[in-house]
Amino acid sequence: MTEMPVRTEPAEHATYRAEARAWLSQNASLKTGVDDWSTQKTHVDPQALVDYFERCKAWQRTTFEGGYAGITWDTAHGGQGGEAWQTRIYNEEAAAFDVTNGFLAATTAMLGTALRFHGTDDQKARFLPPMLSAEQTWCQLFSEPGAGSDLAGLGCRADRDGDIFRVNGQKVWNSMAQAADWGFLLVRSNPDVPKHKGITFILVDMASPGIEVRPLVQPTGQSHFNEVFFDDVEIPVENVVGEINGGWAIAKTVLMAESQFIGTSGGRDTSQVLIELAQAHGLGDDAIMRQELMRCYIDERILRMLSQVLNNAVRSGKPPPIDGALLKLKMAYNRVQFGNTAMAILGPAGVVDLGADSVFAQEELLGRFSVSIGGGTNEVGKNNIGHRMGLPREPGTPIDMPWKDIPR
Repeated sequence: MTEMPVRTEPAEHATYRAEARAWLSQNASLKTGVDDWSTQKTHVDPQALVDYFERCKAWQRTTFEGGYAGITWDTAHGGQGGEAWQTRIYNEEAAAFDVTNGFLAATTAMLGTALRFHGTDDQKARFLPPMLSAEQTWCQLFSEPGAGSDLAGLGCRADRDGDIFRVNGQKVWNSMAQAADWGFLLVRSNPDVPKHKGITFILVDMASPGIEVRPLVQPTGQSHFNEVFFDDVEIPVENVVGEINGGWAIAKTVLMAESQFIGTSGGRDTSQVLIELAQAHGLGDDAIMRQELMRCYIDERILRMLSQVLNNAVRSGKPPPIDGALLKLKMAYNRVQFGNTAMAILGPAGVVDLGADSVFAQEELLGRFSVSIGGGTNEVGKNNIGHRMGLPREPGTPIDMPWKDIPR
């Protein structure tokens, strides 16, 4: 029988991998299991959540100083001017270490992409480097109580007064708004035109007078999400990204980057954690459990392979060969599988116990909603994919109706 050839990577790639691994070994510790700080997402104590956020910021600064933040970004914007394969190799090596930049990775992917495509040179120079170094942290201010699934129906009002906009209204489901320095905000700047054409994308200092942030308690007990209120908040017109009333184009860039990020954020190897959990609880040889574990393993590997294809294309400047919404839907499906399997392993202890294994299982069970709802619900994602495939839109108000005339 002929042996399969051993696949080797180019010498340049191997050298970079060795350098990244050596740097990580000097600056971080290897993962050990469910007790890793980088994988613990639930922080019921508000101070513990802030401490976690600060630890993520510290790691972001470390990677920035070490030359591993924004690897493919231009050097003028604080990046390394590197290649897509370098980002892939670094992420592969970093996955073994107990480190994370947490939610910072999401906002960097979303706003960083939007500014690089739509921002002015001054905006890029002003905001991108401190974003990469975590000197400035960001939150997303999009959804509203009456504009979640239909984001373009938002009503947070911005009225121009010379060189400023006065903003009034409310946003909701704003991750880490209680700790962020800045926010990227969608506002209704013209109510007399169709809803998609009267939106402006603007950047706001979260310390501005008139902004109130109220944490929302989630099923897990933590307050990662918030609602944010604006009362005559003054924002300079120079903070507008793109054209006034042309913010929907920038919003679409952010939403596509968000879907791609959620779908390609592989972080930890959850299927391996589930396998170790089953072995520790005497289910390693159970036929039914082994089948479930294999299903989790296969689904996770499929998502990783699709993510790698998409990431390689995007970082190489090529059109995405896979719709990011598809990967997000796959991630949401996987989270359901992971949560159900974790609970099947632990049984009642997964619900009532407070040990590390049970906390992990509870996070997996309840964390499914952060993916199936956050960044656009599964249903919205399926609708968007259908629209791009040429399927008819769902019944609703005429797309050319002025926003002010839409029934509410």
